Amino acid sequence: MLLEFKSANYKSFKDEFVFSLIPAPKQKGLDYSVMKTRAGKKVYRGLCSAVIYGPNASGKTNIIGAMDTFKAIVRRGNIRNDADEKIPNAASSFLGLIPNLTVKISKPVEFSISFIEKGLHVEYSLSFDLGTFLAKDHKRKILSETLKVNSNMIFTRAKGLEFGSFKAMQNFYANAVEHNANVAIDLANSNLEDEELFLTNGFKVMFSSKLVNIITDWLEKKFIVVYSGNLIRLLPHYIEPQKNYVYIDKTLNNAIKLFGLNSNELVYYKENDNNGVGLYSLLENDNEKKPIPADLFESYGTLRFANLYPMVLHALQTGSTLVVDEFDASIHPMAIMSIINIFHNDEINVNHAQLVFNTHNPIFLNANLYRRDEIKFVERNDEDHYSTHYSLSDFKTASKSGVRKNDIYMKNYFLERYGAFKDIDFTPFFEKLIGSSKGCRS
Repeated sequence: MLLEFKSANYKSFKDEFVFSLIPAPKQKGLDYSVMKTRAGKKVYRGLCSAVIYGPNASGKTNIIGAMDTFKAIVRRGNIRNDADEKIPNAASSFLGLIPNLTVKISKPVEFSISFIEKGLHVEYSLSFDLGTFLAKDHKRKILSETLKVNSNMIFTRAKGLEFGSFKAMQNFYANAVEHNANVAIDLANSNLEDEELFLTNGFKVMFSSKLVNIITDWLEKKFIVVYSGNLIRLLPHYIEPQKNYVYIDKTLNNAIKLFGLNSNELVYYKENDNNGVGLYSLLENDNEKKPIPADLFESYGTLRFANLYPMVLHALQTGSTLVVDEFDASIHPMAIMSIINIFHNDEINVNHAQLVFNTHNPIFLNANLYRRDEIKFVERNDEDHYSTHYSLSDFKTASKSGVRKNDIYMKNYFLERYGAFKDIDFTPFFEKLIGSSKGCRS
C-alpha cells in the first residue's frame, strides 16, 4: 500500500512535491475509502484512490513520470543512462532529461517513497546530482540514500555509510552480519560507487537480500505505473509463444460484454513466427472463426479497456497500487465510475488495492465519489513555469475560498475556485488567422 511519494527537481517540479495517499486530518465522510493495515506495532491508514486534475502541460503526467523514473533507477541500481531501454518515458532511461531546464546551477534530484508491504513500513529516499538539464560530461553522484523500516534506521548514506541497530531487523540479516558488522561496514564503505545505489548493490549482496527483495518485488510487481496510457499493450504472461495458438480469456470477454462488445470474442493470438502475441477479434466467416487484428476491427475505447482490465484485476487480486496516465481516455465515464467504486468497496477490495489516475473529465469531481483528500490538483505558474501540486483538502473550510462539505466541486472548479484551471478561447486566434466571420461570408 502506497502511503507517500515525493520528488524534487523533476522536470516542471523545481521544488518538492508530496503526493500523499495518507488520509488528511479531520476529513469526514466516505470512510470506505480509507484502508487500515498493520506494520510492526503501528496501524497505518491509506486512501484507496486518488484523481489528479490540471490543465494541459501543467505537470500532471510529470508526477506519474517521476514515479516511473524512480522505479527504473531502482531496477537498474544506478544513475547511469540506459540507452537500450525504449519506453515512452524517455527520462527514465536518459536521466539528463530530469532536471528542471530553468535551473542553471546544479541542484539535486530527489525521490522518496513510503509504503507498506508484508507487515513492513518501508521508507526509502534518494538524492543525486545530475548537473543541469542535458548536462554533458557531468560527473554524476549519489548524494544521499536512506532506508528505514518500521521507523528503524537501516542505513543512511551521505559522505559515508552509517547503520542502525542490526538487532531491530535481525530476522532479515544473515547471522554472520551481526557478528562481523564492523568488517562488513568497512568493506561496504570501501566499495561504495558514486553512481550506484547502495540498496540494490552492496546492501543486497552483503547484508540482506531478503529485505531488498521485498522492496524491489513491491516496486516491480505491486507498484504498477503506466506513464502513457494510450500505449498500453498488455498480454498475459502465461500465453505460449507458438504459431496459430489462440487463447481465449473468458474473464476478459465477460468484462468486455458488460462494457458493450457483444458480437465477437477477443483472443490472444500469434499469427506467424515473425510476430509476437497480439490482441485479435475472433470473427465468424463462412462457418469458420478467424482471428483478425483487433485494432482493425474494434473501437479505440474497446481496445483501451481490454488492455486496462487485466491490470485492474491484477491490482485487486494482489493489493497493488495502479497508477495510470489518463486512465479514463476513450472509456465511458460510467465504466470508470464502476471501477472506482470497486476500489472503494471494502467488501471487494479486501487486499487494499489502490487506483490513481489523472484526467480532464470533471465528472469525477463529486463529493459522493471522492473524498477531498483524494482529489489532487497540479498547477503551473505562467511566469516561472514551475508546477505545484496540492489537494482539495488543503483548502480550509471556513474562509471565503474554503471548501465546504456540501459544495459542488465540479461547479467550483470551473469557477476557478481551486486553481489548476485555464480558460481557453481560440476565437481571437482564428479570427486573426483566417479573417472575421463577416469576411468569410462575403
